[in-house]
Amino acid sequence: MIRFLQTPGPIKKIVLGGLLTIISVFMVITLVPGFGSTDFFGSAPTRGVVAKVAGTDVTSQEVQRQARDMVRQQFPRGGAQASMLLPFFASQAAQQLIQRQALIAEAEHLGLRATDEDVRDELQHGRYAETFFPGGNFIGQASYEELLQQHDLTVPQFERGVKEEILIDKLRSLVGGGAMVSDAEIRQKFEKDNTKVKFDYAVLRKDDILKGLHPTDPELKAFYDRNKATYNNSIPEKRKIKYVLIDTAKLQGEAQVSQQDLQAYYDQHRDEFRAPEQVNVRQILIKTPLPGPDGKVDQKGVDEARKKAEDALKQLKAGAKFEDLAKKYSEDPSSKNGGSVGWIKRGGFPVPEVDKAAFSLPKGGTSDVISAGYAFVILRVEDKQDAHLKTLAEVKDQIEPIIKQQKAQQAADAAASALVSQARTGGLDKAAAAKGMQVVATDFISRTDSLPGISSSPPFTEAVFNAAEKSPPDQVQVPQGFAIFELVAIKAPSTPTFEEIRSRVETEFKNERAGTLLTQKTQELSDRAKADHDLKKAAKELGATMKTSDFVLPDGQVPDIGSMSGGASVAFSLKPGDISGPVDSGNTDVVLAILDKQAPTDSDFAAKKDQIRDTLVQSKQSELFGLFMANLREQMEKSGKIKINEQEMKTLTKQQAGGDEGE
Repeated sequence: MIRFLQTPGPIKKIVLGGLLTIISVFMVITLVPGFGSTDFFGSAPTRGVVAKVAGTDVTSQEVQRQARDMVRQQFPRGGAQASMLLPFFASQAAQQLIQRQALIAEAEHLGLRATDEDVRDELQHGRYAETFFPGGNFIGQASYEELLQQHDLTVPQFERGVKEEILIDKLRSLVGGGAMVSDAEIRQKFEKDNTKVKFDYAVLRKDDILKGLHPTDPELKAFYDRNKATYNNSIPEKRKIKYVLIDTAKLQGEAQVSQQDLQAYYDQHRDEFRAPEQVNVRQILIKTPLPGPDGKVDQKGVDEARKKAEDALKQLKAGAKFEDLAKKYSEDPSSKNGGSVGWIKRGGFPVPEVDKAAFSLPKGGTSDVISAGYAFVILRVEDKQDAHLKTLAEVKDQIEPIIKQQKAQQAADAAASALVSQARTGGLDKAAAAKGMQVVATDFISRTDSLPGISSSPPFTEAVFNAAEKSPPDQVQVPQGFAIFELVAIKAPSTPTFEEIRSRVETEFKNERAGTLLTQKTQELSDRAKADHDLKKAAKELGATMKTSDFVLPDGQVPDIGSMSGGASVAFSLKPGDISGPVDSGNTDVVLAILDKQAPTDSDFAAKKDQIRDTLVQSKQSELFGLFMANLREQMEKSGKIKINEQEMKTLTKQQAGGDEGE
């Protein structure tokens, strides 16, 4: 990790968070619409570069990594759906990275800078602290690198990304720094959000109207004829196929792994089996006081912490058990385990002095009191392990499943190719019979049907429904292995007769008629209530149900109405005694009669004024920054500072569509 991370400093007590979300979030910027120019460096596009922004390349590799992270966030379990959406995410990722680079370029143009101190503060106290400093301790260089590698990031890439995000935050602060709100705006927002109303309301339900509808066949037939265009080709295309599934899992179970196979794989991957130098350590950690608002540290508190650590060391030298003293004195999460922090690789401690002491002590050795800046530490080395190459015997169980999987994949690939070749000559049935394989023959299937052995596989479905009539057998890779299929027949999309979809037509007719009658009846209810200034009387005449609300806020909920932020928000613009027009609440329509209105108090305003001001300022800042980004993008495209390589974008999207999300 970069050197400044090893500088001692105050560290918050935090809990290990999810790396995936953190790594992905730092690159995500809200974008404005519009992707940009089609021209890119004249007539000779540069391969591997999606765009050039103010002289900096946005590469295909960066876009692919960003797209994979976005897919992992949306679909943690992966699967076919995730793979199908990769082209969409690749396009979004490209736009995000272009916008991001434009903002970075503008920030640098304006003289903004992100220092190493800024980055250290962000990693230790910002959005990344929960991942890299659990329990106040750096997770260690090796673990840090491993976590980043899981998401295709190197240490320099990640730390450069953090620095760029800080730059963008500084630009956002600069642009939004002039956002101001008046006291009148604050008061208006306060009263809008905190005024309560109480009302009577008459309820009419669509379900009640539906119960009274009994359409005749002539009415339904007329509805069918009037809406026939809606039903055209509503029965989708279907296809009849035969297929053979070559199951990789079955082949993997049958695969045999020889000693020679194991030795060959081991020899080719020796670097993967190197165990680093590491020590198994216990610690007693006594924290020193954090700096005050003036940046000064209470020296008396530091001296007391040192004395406490020295007292613990004296007890250790007198024969006390390290585990007992760690439970009693240590001020970090490892104390409950007798101070055990487990195996630590060289460089795993955030402070060089602590790291050096841990690896210089013999097995069973105890250190003196070590000053780590933010704490005093005493170490005990429980065990040591020199860097070494693990033997084949140690890693055999790790290697064997990998070789079996490789052999199964190779066997499945060869079997699929051979079967397709024979099927194209003599048909799938004959080819499968010759190899003792089972052929599955389907009836007419649609795109959404689940197939035996394959279940739902979008790539297989697409291949089947894109195949031309009388085309030769073909193969498709599916999650289970390979499927070799032959198209037997095609049933084109068709329009159902009235008799075939009579129940559907009846449902749609009744819903349409009930909706119309509900609207008409609610309007009549409102008109009568307003004419007589009496909602209860009108409700009784038209069979509506009367209810009364409690005092409710604009973000409240009311039975049969739902959220007051919808059509019912009209209640807050009416006076006591007023009657509303029809309020549509989905399958329920209502008419309101305002009973009372309750304004918020001045004391409530005093309590919420600052919070409302902050909310309004943040909203204006976001609005200003959005306008700034839109204008920046437009100006950079016009001036040629943003140039898009559309050819590389198309290639990238095609590769994403056919690639492996997990690569």
